[in-house]
Amino acid sequence: MAALADGRKVRTWTIVGAVGSTALDVYSRECPHIEVDTSLPGVRVVRVLEMLAARRQLPERRLVDNGPECVCRTLAEWAERRGVLLAFTRPGKPTDKPHIESTGGRFRDECLNAHYFLSVLDARRIIEAWRLDYNHHRPHSALGGASPMEFLQQVAAIAAALSPQRHHPVR
Repeated sequence: MAALADGRKVRTWTIVGAVGSTALDVYSRECPHIEVDTSLPGVRVVRVLEMLAARRQLPERRLVDNGPECVCRTLAEWAERRGVLLAFTRPGKPTDKPHIESTGGRFRDECLNAHYFLSVLDARRIIEAWRLDYNHHRPHSALGGASPMEFLQQVAAIAAALSPQRHHPVR
């Protein structure tokens, strides 16, 4: 866990995969948001999910780990209200979410362990810069050398090319 210059711990909640599709969770590698603070209670997690839901469709199912920010009544109630099934990984089984563990390892090595954070705002700024670089410029071998954003653009272009053309009836 990262710490600030004053010794306080910094908590992060990393969302990996496109929020609007469980299929894309597995293969896009996109990181749409990293929440950063000294504490991340369930109310905060729900606020982040609502912010993302305003920009993207909610998934029917969301893979979550057993961290305190995910194992709470607030998140369970939100998921029930919004019709999202929370699928919990098995405790101590990182193999349940290898794509998330891979991103988390890179995040720890390249960002959290590589920087000295002066404040929460400083940590947010540095972490957001890492997230943007990861999404837009970082090639992924699992994505054929594309970044997550390039990959999603490729998928969208293929989907558009395969969708039937809408023809207006001639009158």
